[in-house]
Amino acid sequence: MSFKFKKVEDIDIEQDPVRPELSLPFRNSKTRGREIFALVNDKGGYASVVCVAHCKFIPKSVDELKKFSDPTGEIAIAYTVWSHQKGAGKTIIDHLLKHCRDSKQTKRVVTLSPLTLMAKNFHEKNGAIRIGLNPETQNFEYSLKDTRWEKTLKDAKKWFTLHVG
Repeated sequence: MSFKFKKVEDIDIEQDPVRPELSLPFRNSKTRGREIFALVNDKGGYASVVCVAHCKFIPKSVDELKKFSDPTGEIAIAYTVWSHQKGAGKTIIDHLLKHCRDSKQTKRVVTLSPLTLMAKNFHEKNGAIRIGLNPETQNFEYSLKDTRWEKTLKDAKKWFTLHVG
C-alpha cells in the first residue's frame, strides 16, 4: 500500500499518545501558524501523523508553544508525532524535513518532545541532535541540509557515474 504526505484538517486527537489534550482547533489554527500532516493511504487511512507549529522562538513547554506560535515563524516545531505502522514515524519525519527544506519560510526544524527515553531514542535514531533538556520537555533539532534518503541517492548516483559510466 502506498502513502502520500499531505496536510490534513481532521484527525482523531484521542489517538495522539503524546499530547491528546490539545484540541483539533488548536492544532489547525492557521492564524497561529499551526498545521497537521499525515501519511495517507489510498483509502484515506493514516499511517502516521505529525503536528507542527511555526514559531519565532524554541518553546520549552506547551505553554510556551501556545505563546510562541506565529504564522511568520521560521522554526517548525514538531510537537507530536505518532504512527500506526512500523517505520511510518521515521517516514513522516523525512517527508516533513523535505517539506520544510522546500519552504522558503522554514529555517529550522525542532521538536518539543516529552521527557521519555522513547522520544530520545526515536529522534536520535532518525538523525536529530538534542539541543535542550527542560523541566517538562526536551528539544531535538533536525538538519535541513540533507536527509539520509537523499544522501543515499546522491551517493548511488556518484557510484554509478564512477563505476558504470
